[in-house]
Amino acid sequence: MVFDSLLLPVLACPVCKGALVWHAHPDTQTPELVCKFDRLAYPMLGDTPILIEHKARSLLLAEYEQVK
Repeated sequence: MVFDSLLLPVLACPVCKGALVWHAHPDTQTPELVCKFDRLAYPMLGDTPILIEHKARSLLLAEYEQVK
């Protein structure tokens, strides 16, 4: 099963409840969901987003600037 992109507007950052955007990790090209406000990238486990704060990684400024 593939992650349904129609669900993206329904998902929210668990920290600030802000919008998430789809992004690929710059090194591994694995998909992530990014909160631009908190500069957090939430990983995907298969097709399931892991929206747990302590599982997220902080984005470096250079990475943050690449997120659209």
